[in-house]
Amino acid sequence: MSESAMAGARIAVAMSGGVDSSTAAVILKERNYDVVGFSMQLWDQRRGRPIEAIAGAGRCCSIDDIYDARGVAARAGIPFYVVNFQEEFERNVVKPFIEDYLNGLTPSPCVLCNSHMKFDHLIRLAGNVRATIVATGHYARVTRDERSGRYNLLRACYPDKDQSYFLFELTQDQLSRAMFPLGELSKAEVREIARRYGLEVADKAESQEICFVPDGDYAGFIERFGRDMREGEGNGSRFRSGEVVDSSGHVLGTHGGVHRYTVGQRRGLGIAHHRPLYVIGLNPETARVVVGEREELARHDCRVVRLNWVSIPILKEPLRVHAKIRSRHAEAPALIAPLQDGSVKVSFDEPQFAVTPGQACVFYQGDDVLGGGWIARN
Repeated sequence: MSESAMAGARIAVAMSGGVDSSTAAVILKERNYDVVGFSMQLWDQRRGRPIEAIAGAGRCCSIDDIYDARGVAARAGIPFYVVNFQEEFERNVVKPFIEDYLNGLTPSPCVLCNSHMKFDHLIRLAGNVRATIVATGHYARVTRDERSGRYNLLRACYPDKDQSYFLFELTQDQLSRAMFPLGELSKAEVREIARRYGLEVADKAESQEICFVPDGDYAGFIERFGRDMREGEGNGSRFRSGEVVDSSGHVLGTHGGVHRYTVGQRRGLGIAHHRPLYVIGLNPETARVVVGEREELARHDCRVVRLNWVSIPILKEPLRVHAKIRSRHAEAPALIAPLQDGSVKVSFDEPQFAVTPGQACVFYQGDDVLGGGWIARN
């Protein structure tokens, strides 16, 4: 449906308090939509942290951010609500994050937050205020293919800010209700629009870390909260130390838990070697961290599971794509082929370094997101 046909429609905007979501809200207000703002309280930044560690900029979803979002809504004349989704966030995002690290995976919680929180929960919440569309400040685009009837997810017009990688799990129903007002804008243009509207967040710094681990200490977070969340389950041994070995199984040292490592990691290994060593594999069953030289990081293929297809209903035969194995990794030409168990084999034209289990692998054809899934350990 064209924007002109939707003029006056009620839209629920996820307002995080940053410049992107704030600008998205005022853009939609200027376009004569009936805008309702929502901030989601997802995580209590005080949990398990001393008071002196709480203050600081660059955090997402903090109390300060909600205060900023409320100020933007007031200035723009937008009704504004704060909703508490902490229980759902812990269940759908934080617990899987901890479990993945304990299972030798490196998760991408921002993808889960988008599909399970910003769209799944917020779409249902929007219905309570009779809003038919949910908008966010993501840099991406949505179109509808009139021939197939499917909703397509496209990259943003400016590749340096494109966030389509983090949105690949959105379903057809979610995409049919999604709007991304910033998809055709650059970051500089967004900040300029925010200044024109007099928004105090116009020059606010971007958050760089995962919102519930603002200090970047993933291992410390997992050790603090993992034990609490798993209390009474008898799994304390999953935090156990173990051996650091090379690819031939020779013991080179010890470690404090596989959750402290990720494939491709170089720093913090604590092993003297005549050439730099990298983590090339994690085995939580034996509590072993496998290391090797950079050449051993190269992979010609990988298996991707838990697929979500966007521009096609399903993959029936091998297909040429560009595969993105991390959000900041350059796309690589590849052939994807369906396997009998429903997973997909990705064969890269050129070997890729640090293909990391647990990360999302997203497939593109041109600007279109074909689909994607999660890199498996085997």
